[in-house]
Amino acid sequence: MKVLNALVCARRAAVGRCGLCTQHQPTFGLLFDIDGVLVRGKTPIPAAKRAFQKLVDSKGQFLVPVVFVTNAGNCLRQKKADQLSHILGVHILQDQVMMSHSPLRMFKKYHDKCVLVSGQGPVLDIAKNVGFTNVVSVDMLRESFPLLDMVDHNRRPKLPSSPVVNLPRVEAVVLFGEPIRWETNLQLIIDVLLTHGNLSDVYESTHSPHLPLLACNMDLMWMAEAHSPRFGHGTFMVCLESIYKKVTGKDLKYEALMGKPSELTYHFAEYLIREQAAQRGWREPIRSLYAVGDNLMTDIYGANLYNRYLEERTTNKTTKAVAKVGTGTQVPTTVTQEVDMNNVWESELASPSATSCKSILVCTGVYNPHLELPKDSNQCIKETVFHGHRDFRFDPALVEPEKIVQDVDAAVELIFEIEKSGKA
Repeated sequence: MKVLNALVCARRAAVGRCGLCTQHQPTFGLLFDIDGVLVRGKTPIPAAKRAFQKLVDSKGQFLVPVVFVTNAGNCLRQKKADQLSHILGVHILQDQVMMSHSPLRMFKKYHDKCVLVSGQGPVLDIAKNVGFTNVVSVDMLRESFPLLDMVDHNRRPKLPSSPVVNLPRVEAVVLFGEPIRWETNLQLIIDVLLTHGNLSDVYESTHSPHLPLLACNMDLMWMAEAHSPRFGHGTFMVCLESIYKKVTGKDLKYEALMGKPSELTYHFAEYLIREQAAQRGWREPIRSLYAVGDNLMTDIYGANLYNRYLEERTTNKTTKAVAKVGTGTQVPTTVTQEVDMNNVWESELASPSATSCKSILVCTGVYNPHLELPKDSNQCIKETVFHGHRDFRFDPALVEPEKIVQDVDAAVELIFEIEKSGKA
């Protein structure tokens, strides 16, 4: 009897709270959105704590690699990790948190340039934390050029003043997130772009290619405690793009767009999953990713876009292998421009091990199950329907989630059910 009890206890110890056997190394990783999935503003969603109790063992160690992929960008990773630890009741490391600005670490060619940063929170500290060494904020520009910020009559200089030129020429612009005073940020960013970084000059009449512009977080809206979604950084970007187009007659161009649904963001998230698995000593390759989110136009679109990339990558590798076996030589294959672009980041992050990224939509945030999406991409897509950024084309397949569940707890239950059944 004692032997039987010991066997039962040993079996229970080897099984996590979700029923997953912890003696086997995981071959999948989880990507969680935060706003609308785990919290609404500062209010935790009750299902979140239940979900994460199932993802850790009795010692609080995660049973699978987990990364939190948020489009928020107004704080450092450690602060967000501390907030999540408090909300979820499990210990979260900063290396498990991916902010919208995290991929900026890879843009090393701009790290030594003088960059103007826009957003809120400790933007200078955030910029330095991801590698920038010479940073200027919008507030610093205001102080040096007090005559440029004129919309608010109460902030206009009371006496005539001359520019205080003590800043280097701006060489690039980084948009971290929605700022506090939109009119000030819109005005001064346009000024920087049209003077090619030298605010002592007048606007260039030729409108030559503007300074490199890198933007994080394209969310048009996000879900807080209010009943309806609130404006996000994507809305600020729409304003900036519209003003630039109206003034110059030309489209605003981005050097890079980061945050969901950008493939670059999912590349980096997959890299963090692999790093986490390696640190835990899990040697089995991570083959499947599950991305849980509440926003069709960011979380679901992005996960499906990355899944498409992984499928194309697998197909291209197979095609190359078949061609090589058939001819005995290395035969170049035709790949899409998107895949070529992603190969650049593979050299930075190493090739992904994942072969799929499945999207799971929850109903606790932005997503409204009562709104219908156009079934035909040739239909007129109104801005109120397609909330994605203008540089991402609407594709009905990309906003179709793999699964729809009520909340994040149900999502975790579903994922483990899929993995245990071997249907992944």
